[in-house]
Parts: sequence; structure tokens; C-alpha cells
Amino acid sequence: MKKLVPLFALLLAALALAACGGGDDTSGDTSPVAGAVEDVEDKAGEAKEEVEDKAGEAKDDAEGGSAGSAAAVDIEADPSGQLAFTSDEATAKAGKVTVNFTNSSPIPHDVRIESSGGEELGGTEVISEKSESATVDLKPGEYTFFCSVPGHRQGGMEGTLTVE
Repeated sequence: MKKLVPLFALLLAALALAACGGGDDTSGDTSPVAGAVEDVEDKAGEAKEEVEDKAGEAKDDAEGGSAGSAAAVDIEADPSGQLAFTSDEATAKAGKVTVNFTNSSPIPHDVRIESSGGEELGGTEVISEKSESATVDLKPGEYTFFCSVPGHRQGGMEGTLTVE
């Protein structure tokens, strides 16, 4: 009988701990089914958020980007000092386009953007042995980029920027 008293006390303590235990579950239902339902609801909520995010991105892409989005185009002067850009073609998305211009040669160059009607829309300052950026608001169409240093455009420093 003396052996049963500690065993009985241990059993009561275990039951008391089990009754007091639990988590922060507000439903009070600790069954495996309730936990599974909560997991499914959480996963469904996460999936819904992901679908909404993807739908928003697709809408932005279809509309040419959101108001806060920006496109960038990298243009580089020939590093050997020739009157040329490393590429005479570039592509960007419509909207605010950031022109990242690199001129690693000691010969000064810039890059300017011109509409098909000949209107200069913006561009960088004349630089040598460094990089600079400028932002221009562009609609879909074809533009010309060129170096405005006297004689450089005539020497071949121009290209086509296609904005989609």
C-alpha cells in the first residue's frame, strides 16, 4: 500500500500538468484535427497573398510598370578612347529611365537622349574616367543616344535606344 501512495500522487500530478498545459490557442480545442485546420487556414492565407502579389506584378508589367518603378540602361564609352560607345543599341521599359553612363577613358564624353523629332530630353554631364547617372522620362518609341562633345557624334558616338 505504501508503494501505491507515491504512484497515485505521481499520477495526479501528471493529470494536473496535462490539464494546465496548452498553448495560446484561443479555441481551447487541442485536438489534432483543430491543429490541422489551423495549418490549412494559414497555408491558404499565405497562398492567397502570394497570388495577389503575383497578380499585382503581372498588372504592373502589362501597364509598363508602376508609378514607382524605374528602368535602367547602361551605356559605356569605348574604354580605349575611340569616338564610340561599346554598343550602339540599348533597350529600356517606358517610364523613368535611369541612364548609367561609364567613361573609363581620359577623353571627355557624355550621353544625351534625343527624341525622334530631334528634341534633346536629358542626359549626363561630360565626364572622364568615372561614371554618372541621369534619369529621363520616356514613352514607348525609338530615341537616339549620343555624345554631345563637339565632333564626337559626327565621329560615330551615337546609338538607338528602344523604349518598350
